[in-house]
Amino acid sequence: MLSLSKILSVLALFIASTSLTMADSAGQYQQSGRYQVHYIALSSTFLTPEISKNYNIKRSRYNAFVNISILDTLIDGNPAVTGKLTGKAINLTGNTRTLDFKEIIEGDAIYYIAELPFRNEERFTISVNLVNKDGLNSKISFKQQFYAE
Repeated sequence: MLSLSKILSVLALFIASTSLTMADSAGQYQQSGRYQVHYIALSSTFLTPEISKNYNIKRSRYNAFVNISILDTLIDGNPAVTGKLTGKAINLTGNTRTLDFKEIIEGDAIYYIAELPFRNEERFTISVNLVNKDGLNSKISFKQQFYAE
């Protein structure tokens, strides 16, 4: 069985290596002090039915997911660390959707997934606040447009 982290890694590499115009979704990160905050937002149809069922992510051509992971760059190997995430997605007409992140731990991987329903060609500004007990207090923001496939 493929794990969600393996599928997300393959997807990020695939998107980064193609000439898609959706550069925002290429598995980017933002540096915040000692932490790298990695993020990607994709249509849930990229997930296999098995993965979406295992992690309770609705698989639909009108449903996306936002994936965030936090890596500590001061520790050898840049391990994933936990945090508390809150977020929102605002579309071009100003409608706001709250992002409800759930923590997923798979071995050494820790990531946070939030679902985001969308309409075809809907564009969002996604903002996420991140805090943890070791000093992370940061906000990331990125834009993403989704297409019903």
